[in-house]
Amino acid sequence: MPDAPALITDWARSAVAPHGAAFRTLQPHQIAAPVLAALLQRAGISAQSVDALVLGNALGAGGNPARMLALAAGLAPGCATFSVDTQCCSGLDAVALAVGLLASGQASVVVAGGVEAWSRSPIRQHRPLRAGDPAVTYERPAFAPDPAQDPDLLQSAADYAAQQGITRQAQDAYAVHSHGRALEHRADLDDEIAAVAGLLHDAYPRALSPRKAARMPVAAHAWRPETPGGKNDGQSDGTNDCAVSSLAISAKADGAALVLLATPQACKDLGLTPRAAWVASASVAGDPATPLLAAERATRAVLARCGLASMDSIQATELHDAFAAQGLAYCQALGLEPTRINRRGGGLARGHPIGASGAIALVRVLADLQRDAASGALGLAAIAGAGGIGAAAIVRRM
Repeated sequence: MPDAPALITDWARSAVAPHGAAFRTLQPHQIAAPVLAALLQRAGISAQSVDALVLGNALGAGGNPARMLALAAGLAPGCATFSVDTQCCSGLDAVALAVGLLASGQASVVVAGGVEAWSRSPIRQHRPLRAGDPAVTYERPAFAPDPAQDPDLLQSAADYAAQQGITRQAQDAYAVHSHGRALEHRADLDDEIAAVAGLLHDAYPRALSPRKAARMPVAAHAWRPETPGGKNDGQSDGTNDCAVSSLAISAKADGAALVLLATPQACKDLGLTPRAAWVASASVAGDPATPLLAAERATRAVLARCGLASMDSIQATELHDAFAAQGLAYCQALGLEPTRINRRGGGLARGHPIGASGAIALVRVLADLQRDAASGALGLAAIAGAGGIGAAAIVRRM
């Protein structure tokens, strides 16, 4: 197993707020600044001690959200700032890049993570090719140059569920379990959540019965090639038992999560107490037509980097499950019972603040290791992103 290139001393996150709810008026830096202040207070260091800030953000449409946060949070004017956009993987990739800054000697103390203000995301338009033509508004950019390899993410999940026989009943049961765990363990999350706009708990988890789940509307059926234009017409194609309901999708959300990383020498110099060590990470890519599988690929890659043949040595696993079908497929591929992942509720129960979701998964792993595991225990965070990319990281409790 590789030597730890960085130590993690503290972590903090906001609660996750549904799109258009508690954080609806806040820009990314306004969500993340209180989280950063809480992080530094927990670590017991000044804002001037931070050498660099690496921040994931997916929907800001340009600019430099990391610089905005550094200035809003009162970091030193000379603090280096890097904004990262790998869509859903942004928050976890940002932490991996921060580790690189420490390992290369470019910084001694780095704050890293992600933030998303989906409620305030800009309205995006393609500039017209000819003068006088209207601009074309779009919801999401292309993630592959060939449209045939760039399916709608929800449709891709529905098609995969149908291909693999992952029934709606199984997906909804997985989602009900995720919400139930989140509600059952809500008080356990108090220590990791910093107050933002008065919100102290993830707002989306709710009590659900199988009967209530069965009444949730269908969000997508498997695609029928014979449908004119290749569009989903909502009619039966023989795979309705594998349809994706609205319950089985991680909802749009706002939120932020950050960790404080430092070199061993910086920990000694500043009196920081490391609580975890960064062991290894992997950022991978696969078939863009089936992006939900990329988290499994990233997990296998990071396990291999650590010389681990299976998940047996991992004591805390957090997968951001954007779809219930993804969570079920991930567990099946890696030989896990669904109860082995997301022990206090996953992304299906919290919601999906895109650029922050990977960092939130990491914070959840760190908190679970601190609460439940002995020194030396390993935890893993994983996430998949649009375009067929994936990221995973392994940390060790000190």
